[in-house]
Order: sequence, then structure tokens, then C-alpha cells
Amino acid sequence: MKLVLPGLFVCAAMIGNAQQPMRFLALGDSYTIGEAVKEEERWPVQLAARLRQKGYHLQPPEIIATTGWRTDQLKQAIEKGTQHREYHMVSLLIGVNNQYQGRTAESYQPEFEELLRMAIALAGGKKERVFVLSIPDYGFTPFGRERQQAISKAIDAYNAVNRQVTQNLGVRYYDITGLTRKGLEDAELVATDGLHPSGKMYALWADLIAADYPAR
Repeated sequence: MKLVLPGLFVCAAMIGNAQQPMRFLALGDSYTIGEAVKEEERWPVQLAARLRQKGYHLQPPEIIATTGWRTDQLKQAIEKGTQHREYHMVSLLIGVNNQYQGRTAESYQPEFEELLRMAIALAGGKKERVFVLSIPDYGFTPFGRERQQAISKAIDAYNAVNRQVTQNLGVRYYDITGLTRKGLEDAELVATDGLHPSGKMYALWADLIAADYPAR
């Protein structure tokens, strides 16, 4: 499921000239760095490959993400790890570790909003170049199965926050949580660690996002 806000759609003009090398910055945590999968199976890498097939001159994604990062840790890394270049695409997926470490959805809200504003700034102030992914539901994995209901309830609360912030700032939002809730039905959608998405799951995310980009 995706949410494209009124008046926001992806077109060539939003992300640069067809021959211009395009920079893609992916911000997040284990779900963005691709814990337990090969580099080519990470969803930003798969998305870039799909967009190249559509004619986009996209450079390899720059990824600022590490397993275990919360919102505050990602903020620190962005401040240290970017050189204030303008990116043609910026993605943001963050919050699961805030939840896992017992922080509240209320405390997550201002930190997520600050990160999203930073993402917009990194996109040259062009919010149409930015998109947010919802937090996956790890309750539907072997790791989280026994606490599935509690985990899902908490993830829903976090996603209600990031969806609202994203909508308020006029940024595109992709709800991939429903896809991750198939993890107990299809073992191939979960990585070998029993917790993180597999390359097959990440391919579904990449397909969802790439569908918004017209061929060039």
C-alpha cells in the first residue's frame, strides 16, 4: 500500500535531467542497511536497479544506516556523514529501535519530524524528492511471533505518528507494513536470522516504490 499525497506524483522534472547523474541517499537502520542479506538485496539497491531499467541515470545509493540505530543516533550520523550535497532522492525509514528499546511513540514524534525536515533539506528543499517508508512489523517473524499482538500494536502506534508527520509535511509515504505481515505465511520473506526481511521481501518494497516512477 502506498500513500501519495494530493498534488504529489513523481515525474522526471522532480528528480533531474535524464542524463544528469542522480544521487540517492537512503537514511535508516537495519532495514535500510539490509541486515542479514547481501548488498545487492538491500531495498535501496534493488530500487536503484529498477529505476535504471526505466532510464534513470542513478548512481549507487549512498546509505546512512546501521543496525540498532534510533532516531537520535541517525540524526547524529547524518550530521557527521553528509557533506551538505543536494540529493535527487532521499528516503527515510526509522523508528523500530525506539519502539524495541521501550521509548514511546510520543517521544518519537518530534525526533522523526526533525529527521524528515533534515531529509527535505538534503533534497535541496524539494519535498517531492523525499519519501518515507512505514516501519515493518517484526511481530510476524520467528523472532517476534510469541509477542506478535503486542509488537503489532506498538508498531501501529509508531506508524500512525510517522504517517501523520509525513502527511503534514507533504511528503510521499509508502506503507510496507502490510507486506511484512506475510512473514509467518511465507518463510522466504524473512532473512535467515529469523528477524529481518529477506531480499525477496525487499524486492516487494522496491517494486512498490518503482511503480511511481515513469519510464524515461
